[in-house]
Amino acid sequence: MLIRMSKIALVIFVGLQGLFYGLNNIVNFKQAMSFVSGVLPMEGHAAYPNAFGPPITWPPLIVATLCVIIIGELLVAALSFKGAYDMVRARNGPSGMFNMAKKYAILGCAMALVVWFGMFLAVGGAYFQMWQTDLGTAAMTGAFQYAITSGLVLLFVNAPDTPSET
Repeated sequence: MLIRMSKIALVIFVGLQGLFYGLNNIVNFKQAMSFVSGVLPMEGHAAYPNAFGPPITWPPLIVATLCVIIIGELLVAALSFKGAYDMVRARNGPSGMFNMAKKYAILGCAMALVVWFGMFLAVGGAYFQMWQTDLGTAAMTGAFQYAITSGLVLLFVNAPDTPSET
């Protein structure tokens, strides 16, 4: 039971992380827009001044990008909380039932990887070269921490529940 409860608690923390970042981006929308507006145009890049692809400077596309980030963060929360709820309901059941109840928890952790690894590190870091600015480097450091912790939770939660854990 302790392992099951640990899995549930960690999934809740992944959900809280998504919820808190999503809500903070909403209540600080102007500041979040400033950040996204500072990254997408790819300005101030001294180490690699030439990009292979175009920067994004069109304001509606910048707003849409921030909205996608916020929606992604809120999806992390919704999927994780649904997964934790399902796991709580199945916590006293047989291993097979508990394993099936982890579906949304796994999706929540995977969505966290999409947001913080995919969007921030892969697209932001590699395409938009965020690492070349102080603001971008700080965001990438945080995104790395969130991606790693979410990935570790994903691995732990995805580990099959065995009858001895009930």
